Amino acid sequence: MNHAAPKPTPKAAHRIVFANEKGGTGKSTTAVHIAVALAYLGARVIALDLDPRQRTTHRYIENRLATLERRRITLPTPGCEVFRGETADELLSTIDRLERVCDFLVIDNPGRDDPIARAAAENADTLVTPMNDSFVDFDLIGQVDSDTFKVKKLSFFAELIWEARMKRSRQTANGSRPEMDWIVVRNRTGHVEARNMARIEQALTEMSKRVGFRVAQGLSERVIYRELFPSGLTLLDKGHLGELGTSHLIARQELRALLKNLHLPEFARRQTRMELA
Repeated sequence: MNHAAPKPTPKAAHRIVFANEKGGTGKSTTAVHIAVALAYLGARVIALDLDPRQRTTHRYIENRLATLERRRITLPTPGCEVFRGETADELLSTIDRLERVCDFLVIDNPGRDDPIARAAAENADTLVTPMNDSFVDFDLIGQVDSDTFKVKKLSFFAELIWEARMKRSRQTANGSRPEMDWIVVRNRTGHVEARNMARIEQALTEMSKRVGFRVAQGLSERVIYRELFPSGLTLLDKGHLGELGTSHLIARQELRALLKNLHLPEFARRQTRMELA
């Protein structure tokens, strides 16, 4: 008697969560650029915006779709959805639904602490925490001594992620999810005084050894990022941005370097198969 072959279980998407309890760190801008970059590499990408009031990521993608329609052009564009649920369980159900139809699920957390934001961070495969090079932002992950700038203690957020990674290590043992990779991304370093930058770097190095995150260079402070939002375009959309100056070309290189340093699964294979715009 012949039996039908069992249907293969859909492969879960890789979850990239952008999380920072402080605003103004370039979190949404970085999330959109990474999502579009992955779409350019041929991946199926869905962005999930967890801030139904500001919905910056969703608005960015809306602006992009409007520009494409107005100019009658086609560009790689991630899908996008706004989460309007009220519980962590509803979020996990939404993640389960979306990750069955994409390769990468890019989640943009709100700039605050709440149970939904915590659940997203705790269930990341790649957790990206953008921060400006200041001790105001560093306070999100740890407190430093006012005289020596040595790290005194972990923040609540760092302890939360540490515990989530320990829990994940047990899931990894049975093959259900990969190890959580936490990357602290240093955005907007261009306007930071050299001595303060060195102190931040020393504190980040010390903290990274204690809690196990990696540090990556992010996006510098550039007017181009603020100018792109109304059109929904990104630095990768060459040929549609007009004439680019040297600073714009450097910014594109920064983005490519950041994407590479995230060490996302299948990135190397996709990059060799299709040139990033």
